Amino acid sequence: MARQSSRRRIWGWMFFDWAQQPYATLGLTFIFSPYFAAVAAEYYLGTGMGEDAAKAQAQGLWSSAQTVSGLFIAFSAPLLGAWADASGRKMPWFWGFTALAVICAATLWGLLPDGTGLMMALIAFWVGFTASESAFNLNNATLPSLGTPDEVGRISGSASAFGYWGGVVALFVMLLFFAETENGTTLIGLAPAFGLDPETREGTRFVGPFIALWFALFMVPFFLWNRDPGALPQERPGGGQILRGLRASLRDMAERPSYRSFLLASMFYRDSLAALYAYGGIYARLVLGWEITQIGVFGIIAAIAAALLSWAGGLADQRLGPKPVITICVWLLIAVGVIIIGMSRDHILWISLPEGSALPDIVFYICGAIIGGAGGALYSASRSMMVRHADRARAAEAFGLFALTGKATAFLAPALITFFTLWTQSNQLGFLPVILLFLMGLILLRWVQPDGDRAA
Repeated sequence: MARQSSRRRIWGWMFFDWAQQPYATLGLTFIFSPYFAAVAAEYYLGTGMGEDAAKAQAQGLWSSAQTVSGLFIAFSAPLLGAWADASGRKMPWFWGFTALAVICAATLWGLLPDGTGLMMALIAFWVGFTASESAFNLNNATLPSLGTPDEVGRISGSASAFGYWGGVVALFVMLLFFAETENGTTLIGLAPAFGLDPETREGTRFVGPFIALWFALFMVPFFLWNRDPGALPQERPGGGQILRGLRASLRDMAERPSYRSFLLASMFYRDSLAALYAYGGIYARLVLGWEITQIGVFGIIAAIAAALLSWAGGLADQRLGPKPVITICVWLLIAVGVIIIGMSRDHILWISLPEGSALPDIVFYICGAIIGGAGGALYSASRSMMVRHADRARAAEAFGLFALTGKATAFLAPALITFFTLWTQSNQLGFLPVILLFLMGLILLRWVQPDGDRAA
């Protein structure tokens, strides 16, 4: 019975990845964000801006909201984690964050092609995404209790793979039955389901309610198979007690070189990876001129690669440890960054292309597979490395610090991308900071012990 209960806990934990994934896959990267960028660019064109300036303004608006979201997650996560550890109660937070994310996702329907609801949709998306990520951080904190440090790499990789398969299924459903092409039909030539009107982009706008329904439905196994521990503290912790414990954890981190270096390294490379996820679809729309359905196919390729390589990365993590997995993934993502900066419809790096060449499309599909695969394995291995440094008794607080360092500079990549994009008036050159942040992460990884300084 105990073994069966443990398996249910692991599956419940993994279902969170499955439930949450479409918020990132459909919302942040492949369906909603390029639709938002296209609508915003058209809106700014209508105000008299030039085409390049309008596109840059649209990208800057999205990145500014991402900056605010990242800062909020960064500074709330350690406090939330410390409170959850001290009180022993996480499930009420999961219920609250899930409800908020579902409501916000559903309201994305209100963004019309003429720009009506533009700011409302921007705020709703990022409030919902912030709630979703806050719940994700708390879910990560339960990973150390699911297995030994040698086992959690495989568990983390399997959960990431399971989540990405959820993203694949969600993308297939959206592309086959809802998101319309420029011809007004879906990818397989059907009219959008439920009589949705392609003229007002109702098929694409349905991505919001779809994310909400998916999240609500697949959180059911998570809530059924996860409970707060039976023995809870009789008194709720006070704010002073929580802050004192958090200060002690920060002092402990400062005195542990491997722990400190890992958190700082992951701060830079995760920030850069988040930028690739957030702007991949926008880049495809604004630089390569892809339609939403084409971006969705790109997303399917990326998600399948992420699922496969997250699973393979988990196996490699269990055998070799997480550090080699992290290092290889970062180098692959640097190569993608170089290609993105050096590519447009008429050239790739120094090679000029004939008009109408399909090579940029092919190359970017390959880049999508690398972003998805390397990104999935990178995050899975990072969770595993964090377990090797975390004290199980204060896991939520430790993963709160993990979230803090992952988001403390979350403003940096979007802000630098915004600055470089507006300064150069080039969507490609706006990605230069991505490479720099990855390199900074690689440098700091040199001081990280391959097996961590195990606190457990």
